[in-house]
Amino acid sequence: MNLSVQILVALILSVCAGLVIGPEGLPFVNKWIAPIGTIFINFIKMMIVPVVTCSLIVGVTNLGGDSKKLGRISAKTICLYLITTAIAIVLGFAVAGIIQPGVGLDIAGKVAPKVKEAPTFMQVLVDMVPTNPIDAMAKGRILPVIIFALLVGIGITQLDEKRSRFLMDLYDAGAEVCYKIIAMVMKFAPLGVFALLLPVVCKNGPKVLLPLLSVILAVAIGCALQCILVYSTLASTMGGVNPVKFFRGMSEAMMLAFTTCSSAAALPVNMKNCQEKLGLSREVTSFVLPLGCTINMDGTALYMGVCSLFVANAFGVNLTTSDMIMIVFTGTLASIGTAGVPGAGLIMLAMVLQAVQLPMEGLALVAGIDRVLDMFRTCVNITGDGAVCCVVDKTERKHAA
Repeated sequence: MNLSVQILVALILSVCAGLVIGPEGLPFVNKWIAPIGTIFINFIKMMIVPVVTCSLIVGVTNLGGDSKKLGRISAKTICLYLITTAIAIVLGFAVAGIIQPGVGLDIAGKVAPKVKEAPTFMQVLVDMVPTNPIDAMAKGRILPVIIFALLVGIGITQLDEKRSRFLMDLYDAGAEVCYKIIAMVMKFAPLGVFALLLPVVCKNGPKVLLPLLSVILAVAIGCALQCILVYSTLASTMGGVNPVKFFRGMSEAMMLAFTTCSSAAALPVNMKNCQEKLGLSREVTSFVLPLGCTINMDGTALYMGVCSLFVANAFGVNLTTSDMIMIVFTGTLASIGTAGVPGAGLIMLAMVLQAVQLPMEGLALVAGIDRVLDMFRTCVNITGDGAVCCVVDKTERKHAA
């Protein structure tokens, strides 16, 4: 049985088992089953920094120190990420406008949860340059690791042929070792997925989910449309990859992202599959995917479009066209401003609500189901990374020809 199918079966079984067990069995599940999921995630996270570092250094050295090519890839990648983010917010508005989540919802007694303040854009730029790259690696801060790896790769290209070839072969072998380890870990993915999702279903269950089902439904439909309409179009028309082949190649990473709610956790698998199943070049995937892991938040952007309209409906506020434009603008920029920040979804939503002066108490309405919504938006984030990677790879091949 295909690994993607095995993961899907495990996902379905975990939902069914969680609904049967219910909150009463949560202590047992947390004690004996949840740790298995944690072990699986730890194995995946263990490989994030090594695979990003080795792959990115190899990618840069393969460019041969071509700063123009590196700049060209960077510009195309960031522009595509921002465009798809803006589209995602608009799509979220469209779906929420049809479903109208939050109409008639009783909001009495809701209190806004405390949300970390998002860093400023300049602070993000400062944090990109690590004072201690080893510390950044230890803490799993991907953006500083990317900067460090880029500089190491550029530095290697400045060496003489003998030394540069030795280091290129060393990091290339290191990347291959990482992919082999990831392949071994992924054999246990169905078990890990089951153990990760079961506690979530047991804890929430239908009692919590049903009152806010309209929000979950709107986000789920919006995410599906973003993948089908936007990403498959990008992959096929601009990336030259058949949509069926694209989603088949992305399926393992998508399911892992859906289960773990972590783009970083799905990154090693995404890099491996984009190269092996979609045939994308290592120099492109090693740059585009780690960058997307930190700044591409299409799923979160779509979630903001749905949730802002949901909050407006719940509080009886009419959003004007200018308010919606402001949400699109703020959300697109916030996707970079909250790069790598834990709980980025709620932080971005807080920024958007504040920008259009919607009640901050609205955060409490979605905080209870944020874990469920996070599954959908993280899955979209990782899929968007793959679609943009297909486009950049094809344009680079054309440029080389």
